[in-house]
Amino acid sequence: MKKVLITGATGLIGQQLVKELRRKNYAINYLTTREVRPSDDPNYQGFHWNPELGEINVECFKDVSYIINLAGAPIAQRWTASNKKIIMDSRTNSVRLLYDSIKQNGLKIEHFISASAIGYYPYSETRLYDEEYTSTMDSFIVNVVREWEASADNFKQLNIPVAKIRIGMVLSDKGGVLSQLVKPIKSYVGAVLGSGNQWQSWIHIEDLAGIFIYLLEHHKDGVYNGVAPNPVTHKAMTKEIARILNKPLWLPKVPTGFLRLVLGKMHVLVTKGQRVNSKKIESIGYEFKYFQLRNALENLLK
Repeated sequence: MKKVLITGATGLIGQQLVKELRRKNYAINYLTTREVRPSDDPNYQGFHWNPELGEINVECFKDVSYIINLAGAPIAQRWTASNKKIIMDSRTNSVRLLYDSIKQNGLKIEHFISASAIGYYPYSETRLYDEEYTSTMDSFIVNVVREWEASADNFKQLNIPVAKIRIGMVLSDKGGVLSQLVKPIKSYVGAVLGSGNQWQSWIHIEDLAGIFIYLLEHHKDGVYNGVAPNPVTHKAMTKEIARILNKPLWLPKVPTGFLRLVLGKMHVLVTKGQRVNSKKIESIGYEFKYFQLRNALENLLK
């Protein structure tokens, strides 16, 4: 039985990934900053760590073949100076602690797979981005992703293959962005945000977990976009949600200026977007379960 060490296992993506890995009979160790509760299951064990303080229980690495890194503070919070530091440090410090622990203890790890984000790509309503694009933008989100991925790449120095998954908008019925879009529509106060023309490169959470596992099982390294094959505009997504819920959209668009006032610089998360393709992950054999938005939303909302 192969064992996987997961950071961020209790988050939205982590919970789905744990579910799928356990279904496929992987043993799992997970790292948490919370108090570790004893587990009766020897194949699902928690270990304490604190990346901010550089603390980690090195027993977490025992018999581990693979590491999946999902650790990171939520991006969707006001981008004050202190929050920006938390967002950046939570990603780079966690990866650095894993790297230092593995190096210092001479541990043998077969594969390191890290979450990343499509925020690496500049906002555009016309361009289609793939993994070959090199971003030279100097913005908060791009810099976070750049540092995040650079931290992961350090594992190559230990001869450990590194895969990075640039995750798009994750659709789940357990929370996340979809629930925030659904709530106002269900309450008859749904509206398109900003121009509505901003692209949303989405992915069903089952497919995202599937991509992580596919890269792990096929020993693939490099950068991969974690998005479904058919991105849509925000306007199209909002209308499709309303159609499935059988609710009207009668309010006018929420102006970008108002969202900027309410959300601050973070407003770009909802008023801007990127159109990102999935051809690379498809080219190595991954088959999407949900490749059209309608099918994905009907699965999650009905």
